[in-house]
Amino acid sequence: MGIKISFSCFYSMYILCVFLGTQDSAQGRLLLIKKPDPNDAAATARWLVSQNSWGVLNTISTDLGGAPFGNVVSFSDGLPDKGRGVPYFYLTTLDPTARNALKDQRSSLTISEYPIGTCGKRDPENPACAKITLTGKLKLLEGNSKEVEFARSALFTKHPEMEGWPKGHNFQFFKLDIEDIFLIDWFGGPKPLTIDQYLQCNKNEVAAIR
Repeated sequence: MGIKISFSCFYSMYILCVFLGTQDSAQGRLLLIKKPDPNDAAATARWLVSQNSWGVLNTISTDLGGAPFGNVVSFSDGLPDKGRGVPYFYLTTLDPTARNALKDQRSSLTISEYPIGTCGKRDPENPACAKITLTGKLKLLEGNSKEVEFARSALFTKHPEMEGWPKGHNFQFFKLDIEDIFLIDWFGGPKPLTIDQYLQCNKNEVAAIR
């Protein structure tokens, strides 16, 4: 089953990787004009994460008695064409989001297709305008590990101005360890999608065999 899922996903992304888009130099990424078939949930989910640069990150607020707190944040899942599907963030504890995560890691990231520009005249809530919520734990990356270096490259490539943000604000790298995926990309309710299916849908392997 896993092999079939991966092959289907790789094939879908292979078709999409005939780049019909243009280079978005401001974001350091390639925009794909077409999105995957709505029947391919894994490819659609990975496409949404790789093509977006920001979303709404929700944490459990310590200042609001445990109420959910949503915040617009920038993120990246990797270098252009080398995304891993795992969102990374550059956050400061001067902002509630990072402070909340350090006390309670439970978090969710919501991303819409609408900012990509491929929803046409559809309203953002229209099910045909895809959206995804990744729920899990927002974890601080510490030390000088390879993952920290990956996060730095991924974020600073996609968001170049981050590198010049004030050092005195103590920005740090975080990642979302995904535990659940909620995806709407068509009518009929959320698409069933496991973490393994999502992570195994790797368009890098498609690019490697082009």
